Amino acid sequence: MLERLNQAMDHIEDRLDGSIDVAELARGAATSEYHLRRMFSALAGMPLSEYIRRRRLTVAGAEVLAGAGPLLEIAVRYGYGSGEAFARAFRAVHGVGPGEARRTGAALVSQPRLTFRLTVEGSSSMRYRVVDRPAFTVAGLKARVPLVHLGPNQAIIDFVRGIDPRVLERLEDLSDQEPRGIVAVCDDLDPSRAEGTELDYYQGVVTSAAAPEGTAGLSVPAGTWAVFTTSGPAPQAIQELWRDVFTQWFPSNPYRTRPGPEILRTRFAVDRAEAEAELWLPVERDRG
Repeated sequence: MLERLNQAMDHIEDRLDGSIDVAELARGAATSEYHLRRMFSALAGMPLSEYIRRRRLTVAGAEVLAGAGPLLEIAVRYGYGSGEAFARAFRAVHGVGPGEARRTGAALVSQPRLTFRLTVEGSSSMRYRVVDRPAFTVAGLKARVPLVHLGPNQAIIDFVRGIDPRVLERLEDLSDQEPRGIVAVCDDLDPSRAEGTELDYYQGVVTSAAAPEGTAGLSVPAGTWAVFTTSGPAPQAIQELWRDVFTQWFPSNPYRTRPGPEILRTRFAVDRAEAEAELWLPVERDRG
């Protein structure tokens, strides 16, 4: 998988001054567009679209400083329909407009070209299983929240705190299959997975029953799931599990992510210093 990602990086470099079709990138990497975006975001720490934008503006910045043609010509070459749009994007990355940068020779920000390498540490093994599941329903309370990559998600914290515990108790009675008990479910994420984009967040249960009145229901079709487990200090152990799944497990195993909800079951110790977690991700075999 890492070799394919590096081939995709080569493809991007060859087309910075032209059209870059992410679907074509995915085909060249012998994977799905969904998995390519998900893997890139997890490994690079930024959405694929943001990386492409920053690389284009890095190369464009060098041309601006070198005086390689009129600013509008450079803007059009790197995909901007007007000088104003180019100036806004240029300033957002470099902190200075292109005209001023050319006049003063200002210092610009550079987005290095990414290369992916596998680092083998061998310090720990990952506990996982792959299971085929029939269709099920997520029944619970739902909120539309922003995506936060690092640190606490205050919107989720406020939403969960506002739930009546008696409602969760009634929902828990409907839990009749794995993962059992109250779970956190994320669905309908923006394909870019950019910071601040929105997703559907559910606090509820996995069940074969219909969602009761006053709650939201999410119908999940039959499919294959990879299930990862961890335990340790909270929240570090859970954050490290997410990291390790995408930086270690996917590059080393013949599976890729597929569209679908991501489910996390967490059980805290009494003092909430330790936690046991089970992460369910929808996957399919990678035929590439």
